[in-house]
Amino acid sequence: MRGVRAWRRITAAAAGVATLAYGALISSVASGPVAAAPGPSAHGATAVPAVAGQQSETTVRSLLTTGQCRAKWQISCYTPTQYRQAYGLNPLHRAGVTGKGRTIVIVDSIGSPTIQHDLDVYSARFGMRSTHVDVVRWGTVPRFDPARPDHLSWAGESTLDVEMAHAVAPDAHIVLVETGDGGSGDGITGLREMMDAEKSLVDRGVGDVISQSFGATENNFPGFRRGDFSSIQNLRYAFKAAARRGVTVLASSGDGGATNATTNVKADYPYRVNAWPSSDPLAVSVGGTQMHLDAKGDRVAPDSVYNDDGASGGGVSHVFARPPYQNGVEQVVGDRRGTSDVSMSAAKNGGAWVYSSYDPKRVGWDVCVGTSAATPLFAGIVALADQVAGHRLGDIHQALYTLFAQSSRNPSTGIVDVKDGTNNSFAGVPGYTAVKGYDMATGIGTVDAARFVPALARQG
Repeated sequence: MRGVRAWRRITAAAAGVATLAYGALISSVASGPVAAAPGPSAHGATAVPAVAGQQSETTVRSLLTTGQCRAKWQISCYTPTQYRQAYGLNPLHRAGVTGKGRTIVIVDSIGSPTIQHDLDVYSARFGMRSTHVDVVRWGTVPRFDPARPDHLSWAGESTLDVEMAHAVAPDAHIVLVETGDGGSGDGITGLREMMDAEKSLVDRGVGDVISQSFGATENNFPGFRRGDFSSIQNLRYAFKAAARRGVTVLASSGDGGATNATTNVKADYPYRVNAWPSSDPLAVSVGGTQMHLDAKGDRVAPDSVYNDDGASGGGVSHVFARPPYQNGVEQVVGDRRGTSDVSMSAAKNGGAWVYSSYDPKRVGWDVCVGTSAATPLFAGIVALADQVAGHRLGDIHQALYTLFAQSSRNPSTGIVDVKDGTNNSFAGVPGYTAVKGYDMATGIGTVDAARFVPALARQG
């Protein structure tokens, strides 16, 4: 994806698609705004940028406690141990519901040359069994170059995605798809490579759930301003194949709030916009929350909307009409597809510890943020539900909204409402407020996995 930087850097491309990746190292090396160029990039956040070529401000050799993070960086930082407690995963893991026999497919550009080693270190540190990561290289994937900021960004994205999915479903098999940089194609080459790779795996029966931490704002696709949405419609073939084969597709909602952009908003995004593939009716849109946990992982307050140095993406699609599964929330979304569908942890103040060694100048532990963390976390949840059901659950939208409709009178659904905060974002563009019930800041809310996983499995 030529000219692209991961981690919430985007500029409009008049005749192409500039995309972003939704997860990021708080300590990632700073890079300038993206040049207008074709191809997808990862969605993420650079909360405490370091000077290029120097040791990152937040990279540490050993982990800090949540209290030490607050003292040092004025943020909370969480481990998989805390996530397991907060999301009710411990009872499931003790019962053997660990994702065994299920496969999570993670799609990123470039990838990381140290992904297996880093997952092994991460797993050992938190007392988990590691798992083999099958790396599938699709197209012409360039040799990893740690001197290139875009390669570092995608390696960080890949590491975050793999480690978050593994934290939730430690026995699930992981396939990491690495695609090329898109070359000088027609503006959507990078996205097409990703969709080609996904369809190939789906057609071969590989994968139960696909996690995507990338996207492009709908209004940045060719033809959008003329009302011609064919450039998006023509990329949906992988999702249609997944629906036929019973594969669940997830997509990050983005880190730019209701605008899904952080630069040139007044000039290029003077209104609320949505991002594809998050806006696609065949993809479960995963938004972000801020968790408030103590050192053990118990909540000290209910979750809020992720909105600190980034905000949970969400809003209505300008391309897709309201799908039938959202008829019950018509009063919120109107006649358009609304996002997000569901949300997981994504905030800087509550970022996730991740280990990496792909950058020889920065080896160790970092705190990562963004809906790129939320999406693989939820991919792990789906893998657990697939295991309980004994089969793929496929497109889970109808099941999600059915459980949501029951949740006000039946806590065993495991749906946890989020009623605090907004996804207001940039340049004064108003976002959406989390309220009781469905809203476009966090969707149906978040989940208590101990209840949600068996409930979702029953729906399937």
